[in-house]
Amino acid sequence: MIASLAARHSWFEATARARLAGLLDPGSFSEILPPAESNPSPHLALLDLPGAFDDGVVVCYGQLGKRPIFAIAQEGQFMGGAVGEIHGAKIVGMLRRAAQEKPAAVLFLIDSGGVRLHEANAGLIAISEIMRAVLDARAAGVPVIALVGGSCGAFGGMGIVAKLCSAIVISEEGRLALSGPEVIETVAGVEEFDSKDRALVWRVTGGKHRYLMGDCAMLVEDDIAAFRSGATEFLAGWSEPVPSVAHLRAGQQTLENRLAAYASYRDGLQVWAALGVAEPESVPLLDRDALVALKEGLPT
Repeated sequence: MIASLAARHSWFEATARARLAGLLDPGSFSEILPPAESNPSPHLALLDLPGAFDDGVVVCYGQLGKRPIFAIAQEGQFMGGAVGEIHGAKIVGMLRRAAQEKPAAVLFLIDSGGVRLHEANAGLIAISEIMRAVLDARAAGVPVIALVGGSCGAFGGMGIVAKLCSAIVISEEGRLALSGPEVIETVAGVEEFDSKDRALVWRVTGGKHRYLMGDCAMLVEDDIAAFRSGATEFLAGWSEPVPSVAHLRAGQQTLENRLAAYASYRDGLQVWAALGVAEPESVPLLDRDALVALKEGLPT
């Protein structure tokens, strides 16, 4: 057990570059616009705020199982992975290039609280351009796989981007939602959602909940090697479907059914019980394999 733990490398605690180094085939990581060739955000400089030479995102070429891969990794440790103009432009440029060159996939390592409010409209426009670029890459036949397990999760506009991807691979520590807990509490009050109740936060937005709800294709351990294995396994059996109106309507119906079934619930425990989990209070204690087995046994 000690050797096993020593061999693990936490995705949650790693930097963007450390995640990429462990995710891609050894020696295949090739960064585009590395810090020495990039520029900090001019918007942050105008506000007298410190910037980062890569503006908090790494874009690169590489290989996964000897297949050509494009990868994008947000750095949650810089401004919470928030998207600004340069940050967004690097992501959009990589996705547009993927649509042209058609690698085996784009791996999108999302670790972001959403738009960078310091950059106002520039950040909002960047988020919308990322959304369009994800859909354009998929329409070109290139799967875009979101990997979510960082300390900032995938919130705000990046929560929407994650759901626009071909699939999401998430860890228990990952979180996915539109509005973050602090935002909800600020707008609606602590009675509506207590952002300091960490157990509640993870029961509502955490990886286990999202996996049980069918929002994520795969649940993996908080380990860089586990994310690598998960992405490899997923891509081995995946072909990007042709976009269709019927598929969009089916997705919309699923959301309408969910709203009708769960709109009055305030806790993941209530949702899990409604899904058919016999002992919903036990879900936070289950390990990954036990949770996968539980989900497979739920009524469809």
